[in-house]
Amino acid sequence: MLSQLRNLTVKHNFINSKNMSQSSDFLFRQFFDPASSTYTYLLADVKAKEAILIDPVIEWAERDSKIINELGLTLKYAMNTHLHADHITGTRKLKELLPSCKSIISRDSSAQADILLESGDQVQFGRHCLKANLTPGHTIGCMTYICEEQGIAFTGDTLLIRGCGRTDFQGGSAETLYKSVHSVIFKLPDYFKLYPAHDYQGQTVTTVAEERQFNPRLTKSLEEFVEIMNNLNLSYPKMIDKAVPANKVCGLYQVK
Repeated sequence: MLSQLRNLTVKHNFINSKNMSQSSDFLFRQFFDPASSTYTYLLADVKAKEAILIDPVIEWAERDSKIINELGLTLKYAMNTHLHADHITGTRKLKELLPSCKSIISRDSSAQADILLESGDQVQFGRHCLKANLTPGHTIGCMTYICEEQGIAFTGDTLLIRGCGRTDFQGGSAETLYKSVHSVIFKLPDYFKLYPAHDYQGQTVTTVAEERQFNPRLTKSLEEFVEIMNNLNLSYPKMIDKAVPANKVCGLYQVK
């Protein structure tokens, strides 16, 4: 195992050093909500001053807008990887604080937003863009957003660091999630960095190569994976009854 890890690290470092110097006009920030263990991502073209936020949380909308204003950016889009069940999205609040902002989610999520994405659509900010890819399974409308030039992808709950999202509600399917990961995310180059919507162990990033080799669920066969997911016996999500109705209407419900 140690020799395998050394080989993986050498390979990953070599590819990174060869191909993946980050563009000088590309800004990347990762924020964390400890209540729901949610990551929010700020991306921007620093020359064009256009920014996007991925998976904002309503309680942190003022923080996010303050940082965006301090950096002299215009928030073009606030977008979600899927219809969240564990927190209320900050998209509606951000639209109030930053009127230039439009909300984005996948069409298959059946949620309201200014822009409803389909697989293959691109989200442009300045000269940079994210490609939207449907990766259902955790929910029916999950999307992975890929920034090819920077070698990064935002996987939502479809793929977590050494794990994956549950598949027992909101149209979830263990078989579908497995196929989404193997046909979309694991098809990316080894060196791609993967940023999930959540982490519960203090981890911030992983790579395609690591997850292909070390993910304890998704390295199994499809049959073994389905068996694992069908027997997790997870508790009912504590925020789902508030979060899902609110997020279906872009966070329009009043939080009490």
